[in-house]
Amino acid sequence: MRTAFGIGLALAMMASPVMGGPAQERSNVLSAQERAQGWRLLFNGRDLSGWRSFDGSAPAASWVVRDGALMLDKRDGEMRGDDLVTADRYGAFELTLDWKVARGGNSGVLYLARNTTNAPLLYQSGLEMQVLDNAGHADGRIPTHRAGALYDLTVPPTDAARPAGSWNHARLLVERGRIRQWLNGTPTADVSYGDAAWRKRVAGSKFATMPAFGTFSSGVIGLQDHGEPVAFRNIKLRPIAASAIGTRR
Repeated sequence: MRTAFGIGLALAMMASPVMGGPAQERSNVLSAQERAQGWRLLFNGRDLSGWRSFDGSAPAASWVVRDGALMLDKRDGEMRGDDLVTADRYGAFELTLDWKVARGGNSGVLYLARNTTNAPLLYQSGLEMQVLDNAGHADGRIPTHRAGALYDLTVPPTDAARPAGSWNHARLLVERGRIRQWLNGTPTADVSYGDAAWRKRVAGSKFATMPAFGTFSSGVIGLQDHGEPVAFRNIKLRPIAASAIGTRR
């Protein structure tokens, strides 16, 4: 980035170690054990191979790769639909990644999303693990909107996230009928998926008027363009099954 944030972010990334200790000093690589367990890299640390815009077009120019991190180079605060998503769909899976936001930053990791006629925007179908500067963004005052939350659906512990400018480590586990999330090792969500309890949970949220939300058994994984700088690295996925619910849709 050619902003003060971008320079500071790049310096911070070079100065701070990758989370996980000495065994993971290099970013965006798989260990021999991870490869044996079926993990794959979704981001190679060099370019946007395997990623596209949600409408199927090439990634927006605001998504860039610098110093081994995938960054959104925007500061207008506007959500213009330039979300970045995987080219492939995933059903049940385990996902881990590191993220960092600037002061006041807001973004998200979305999953089980599909571009349909009644859901042309990523958040209208995809579940979101919130990425946020809790202290510097207004959403930090809303319990279900804090970093690590299954957005608008669960309340994470208040101390799960690290301060703006720090790397956070996220883990997401989607199994058949169950979704769990962790932030920096702290559980932030554990809910059923695809059953009556899930539908009741959605009905009590802001997504109640979005008919496609949380209905798919598989979908793309997306990084949200919220118009504010955010960086990701070490995006790793382990497929588990083709479907996140009992029957494939």
